[in-house]
Amino acid sequence: MHRLLTGPLTVERLPVAIAGLPADLKGITITQFSDFHFDGIRLSERLLSQAIEASNLLEPDLVVLTGDFVTADPAAIHNLLPWLKALQSRAGIFAVLGNHDICYRRSRPEVTKALTSIGIQVLWNEVVYPLGAQLAIVGLADFWSPAFNPKPVMTAIAPDTPRIVLSHNPDTAVPLQQWRVDLQLSGHTHGGQVVLPGVGNVSHLIARTYGKLPSRTRRFVPWMKECYRVSQHWEWAQGLHQVGDNRLYVNRGLGTYMPGRLFCPPEVTAITLV
Repeated sequence: MHRLLTGPLTVERLPVAIAGLPADLKGITITQFSDFHFDGIRLSERLLSQAIEASNLLEPDLVVLTGDFVTADPAAIHNLLPWLKALQSRAGIFAVLGNHDICYRRSRPEVTKALTSIGIQVLWNEVVYPLGAQLAIVGLADFWSPAFNPKPVMTAIAPDTPRIVLSHNPDTAVPLQQWRVDLQLSGHTHGGQVVLPGVGNVSHLIARTYGKLPSRTRRFVPWMKECYRVSQHWEWAQGLHQVGDNRLYVNRGLGTYMPGRLFCPPEVTAITLV
């Protein structure tokens, strides 16, 4: 998509204090990417190159990718691979899939196989310990997938072990309140894309209005339905949020849909654990 409809890339720096974090893990850096939608329309090669360069300059210990690599046709993942191969990370690159990555029966296996072929580990209701047993990295199946089932994963982690959860859809934060989540990293919302001064996230306003309409009148405004369906918590569309005892960070993503972005730039997140 044309740069005028996306805006300039920003690198959001996020220090995160985690209780019980071992001394040797303090200062660990993680970069997060989300919502590429790399299909030749919604993300320019120029912006993608800038995002990867920004991450590499940070020399991160981990890189995490929180889903929606493609938009519809899973074959588009093969065009993204040469770019993702350039990502650098000391202890590995980990990914979860988004709703667009599981659109069709063939989508999940094709996207997973492609990412795995370049050394990116795709987590699907799994936990790994790339920095040692004192910090768990959890990757969940997409919230809209029938496979979404965090309980076996979360209960397998020792209660006193800090953990970071990768989950594409921020609505996941609601059921995850049953367990300790030091930091959940999500995307999915594109930050709302249009954020107006004095009004806020326009997607939130549309979804809230649609939700209050009587069911018999909703058919007259079908264009509002998609906003309502995409997220039940547009108030979490971007940035850091407290959800019960847990923390959620929502990356604004790189890809863009029409009408483009306004006061909602694409983002790479640079996280430092303290």
